[in-house]
Amino acid sequence: MGHTIAVDVGGTFTDVVATDGNGVFTGKVPSRPHDESTAVLEAVKIAAEHYGRSQTDLLQNTEFLILGTTVVTNAMLEYSGVPTGLITTKGFRDVLEIRRGYKESLFDLSLPAPHPIVRRRHRKGVAERIDYTGQVVVPLDEEEVREAVRELKAEGIESVAVCLLFSFTNDVHERRIAEIIGEEHPKCFVTLSCDVLPQIREFERVSTTVVNAYTSPLLKEYLGKLDVGLRSAGFAGELVVMQSNGGIMDVGYSTEHGVDAVLSGPAGGVVAAVALGERSGYRNIMTADMGGTSYDVCLIHDGKPEIGVENWISRYRVDVPLVDIHTIGSGGGSIAWVDSGGALRVGPESAGAQPGPACYGRGGTRPTVTDANLLLGFMDPDHFMGGKATLDRAASEAAFEEHVAKPLGLSVIDAAIGVYRIANSDMSNALRYVSVKRGRDPRDFALMAFGGAGAIHAGIQAGDLGIKTVLVPRNAAVLSAFGGMVADFKVSRVKSFIRSAESVDPVELTEAFQHMHDEAEGALPTAETTRLERSLDIRYEGQTREVIVPLPTRTRKVSEVSISRAIAEFHELHRQLYGHNQPDQPVQIVSIRVEVTGLRNVAGLANPRKFEDDDASFALIGHREVYFERRGGFTRTPIYDGPLVQPGNVITGPAVVHEPGTTIVVGDGQEAILDQFETYVIEVVQ
Repeated sequence: MGHTIAVDVGGTFTDVVATDGNGVFTGKVPSRPHDESTAVLEAVKIAAEHYGRSQTDLLQNTEFLILGTTVVTNAMLEYSGVPTGLITTKGFRDVLEIRRGYKESLFDLSLPAPHPIVRRRHRKGVAERIDYTGQVVVPLDEEEVREAVRELKAEGIESVAVCLLFSFTNDVHERRIAEIIGEEHPKCFVTLSCDVLPQIREFERVSTTVVNAYTSPLLKEYLGKLDVGLRSAGFAGELVVMQSNGGIMDVGYSTEHGVDAVLSGPAGGVVAAVALGERSGYRNIMTADMGGTSYDVCLIHDGKPEIGVENWISRYRVDVPLVDIHTIGSGGGSIAWVDSGGALRVGPESAGAQPGPACYGRGGTRPTVTDANLLLGFMDPDHFMGGKATLDRAASEAAFEEHVAKPLGLSVIDAAIGVYRIANSDMSNALRYVSVKRGRDPRDFALMAFGGAGAIHAGIQAGDLGIKTVLVPRNAAVLSAFGGMVADFKVSRVKSFIRSAESVDPVELTEAFQHMHDEAEGALPTAETTRLERSLDIRYEGQTREVIVPLPTRTRKVSEVSISRAIAEFHELHRQLYGHNQPDQPVQIVSIRVEVTGLRNVAGLANPRKFEDDDASFALIGHREVYFERRGGFTRTPIYDGPLVQPGNVITGPAVVHEPGTTIVVGDGQEAILDQFETYVIEVVQ
């Protein structure tokens, strides 16, 4: 068997996981914010060194290189996409700006409008009209289209989004506009709404289409350069990209669907959490991924992550299916600061990879959550990243003294405690957002903490939310990359199908699903085994929001029985989400969805180990003063060397375990055991 390599490019570090079928290698290299491809090649290089091979030799024997990338995310966060234009139905050029009247803060009169990723003069309306049944009412004015394209070309537009009214019922005009753009502006990147989101709701559709047009050319250029760099270094396998729906897809698909990679990196961590949770016996999990710039949380119910279709990215709506990850700016690099009113704040600004936290010694002078964790004793300054780096405690003290302690009249330690408490409160609230706010009781879930810093704080969140179990994979620091390693190929499709539940024709619904299935399977790279999942978007008539309801059947045929079961499930899901339902009210199907998965089999990733004795004393390497709130301050705490801990070993808190890529804090009243799949299972006493 050849090698498989997964690389996840994060804000601070680029993580790598590799296997040859006989175990797993994990590692980290610093990210290169303005040159991701360099960091990817550096990650491959350290994997090659581990296997005692040259980089070229390793790449020549690699079947898959799986990439989690932040290119699309950063393009939206920084508004650095390509110059983009929009062609739409005449009279609807301002839908993108009107945005259904939605305003993030209703009573903030000074809230600025979102940054225009398509300027108004680059939004062109053309004469055409198709009605809601798909009939052409006004023919497409092709000369007007040509004139619009010529104007956009003259303005330097490199990518055009096409989104016409009711094109989701009949795409003939959008297809023709794409042909005209190809004739008038051959080098232009074109995105059609009928390809990206053939679904009702004009603003959501145009926003999603525009985001795809704005970001995809950047991803295409980046993947092209990376592929050339890998090939020149000897790579002979297939480059694939982690998608936001939790699957992977090849470069050809990814370069045309940049919007599907907007959460490429974080989605990998959720996929890994599903796989590792299943092995350790947990199917209900909340994930907490704390990296350098953000804290990403997601809810996994019955072994499946929640999928969101009402997502906002940098104030733009994205309605393609994404793993429902809620993100806050509370990572290890989040900067602590005092606002004009004298209040202590944490984030969302981050120190990033360069210069990074003050203690990294790369020129950072502002205090971060990582600096607070160092000052409170959670981190060992002499054994950071398994001893490959040291941390500068004096730099952390100086940063806190200047920017927090002195302005607030506090000691450095009290300032660090304040930052620690605020960060923990923000994290707990993020977990409440994906659980309590959505009708789920957090006490019914285990909390899986990963990322470089997640396991330092997870015990606090567990106590705040009444969670009984915390899971920390030994490879927590590279879990998003590991998720790419275990992910399957996946294509998701959605299409409007508006019918009252009483009038749905099972034959018509079966045919609609079959057409979508054939289309999705055609986009899927070759796979020996595929899995088909179907669902319906259902609402009570008159509602403006739907509930996604699975449509399980043993065959591809949809029957009246399966439709009735889905409607019954809708009533129950509505009660869970909103606290009420109305089984006697008319029900309406709005859209249909399919998800086709091409299953992969990666050997060497799930070999259970034998349980050893519960005594972990041989892994004890010393004691130091560590801050524990329940103990009223600093207490002399046992410190364990993570690589020495064996499955079956029990560690009673308070204690700190140092794994090479992460630090695990076992709180007072907590007990940890390393299970046979090398996941720390921490039981929490409430």
